[in-house]
Amino acid sequence: MSDIPLGVLDLVPVPSGSTAADALRNSIDLAQQAERLGYARYWFAEHHLNPGVAGTSPAVVLALTASATSTIRLGSGAVQLGHRTALSTVEEFGLIDALHPGRLDLGLGRSGGSPPGERTTPVATATPVVDGRAPNGLLIPPRFSFERLLGSPRIALQRRLLLLPNAASQDYAEQIDDILALLAGTYRSPEGVEAHVVPGEGAEVEVWILGSSGGQSAEVAGARGLRFAANYHVSPATVLEAVDGYRSWFQPSEFLDKPHVSVSADVVVAEDDETARELATGYALWVRGIRTAEGAIPFPTPDEARAHRWSDEDRALVQDRVDTQFVGSPGRVADRLEQLQEATGADELLITTITHDHADRVRSYELLAREWRRRGHSFRTG
Repeated sequence: MSDIPLGVLDLVPVPSGSTAADALRNSIDLAQQAERLGYARYWFAEHHLNPGVAGTSPAVVLALTASATSTIRLGSGAVQLGHRTALSTVEEFGLIDALHPGRLDLGLGRSGGSPPGERTTPVATATPVVDGRAPNGLLIPPRFSFERLLGSPRIALQRRLLLLPNAASQDYAEQIDDILALLAGTYRSPEGVEAHVVPGEGAEVEVWILGSSGGQSAEVAGARGLRFAANYHVSPATVLEAVDGYRSWFQPSEFLDKPHVSVSADVVVAEDDETARELATGYALWVRGIRTAEGAIPFPTPDEARAHRWSDEDRALVQDRVDTQFVGSPGRVADRLEQLQEATGADELLITTITHDHADRVRSYELLAREWRRRGHSFRTG
């Protein structure tokens, strides 16, 4: 367990009272700090129509951040292929790789255009869960139903705005195959016509598939021998199913000879538990905005969050996410991260931290890195 690198997943959150420009500057600064602290990767998520999240285009933010850093790997967590083409994705990352070769992770996801109901039946988890706990005690909460979220008018509007009129998303597995072929320079159309992407072909990017269940994303990643990132922070109920499904599908490839898994976690670290809990006060209200399909709100101050009057329905919406956020002193959070790693067999862990004040966010990553290193963990990527 000594070689379990930590990476950063950044949504480019907008704190209340600030602007998207402030959030972007904060994220670039955090990436510079993460590089200084020894974090292995820095990934940007993609979200749309969220007032409190400015990470709308991973490729654009990656280009900005690549120019402000020099060694840390940078990536997408994830490019939403539901409203993109294989060609545009390879071209965007090829452009960045042309000036920053060998530093990019191309994380790919299915969301962002797939209509509700388009899901593959997941592989059943092989890891037993008894009374809501994995064998080592990791909390696996009840499954949250996303039906209300997926069926909301706001999600339908997002899909309409992201897709051209009458356009349909390409089959996900075919799209992944097209991306791999365009990167490798082996693409042929059904009619036998070649396509060569400049820049993009031969780009030194590391391809990852992100998934929240043991369904199609896990199958695509495993069957093609690609790296897989599972989301404990988004869907903690299905993280074991996701990693088990991926491993069950895995076939050795030119990329990997054995499965390689990263698992994400929401984390807030401070010098002591009480301070960390105070910094994390706004998290439940922020998740509520996402789960009600209103969109992520600007991240509130603790006082703003405490002013919200919670209904039983509100609390039920966010309970699984609040219960699985790792909040506390460096030792307490590191203990829970080690538990998450043990339960999932993760090769890497991906940390996402949101606080209202940027300095507190940087400090959280700093304290965690110090404790992780003190325990003898390596930050080397595999």
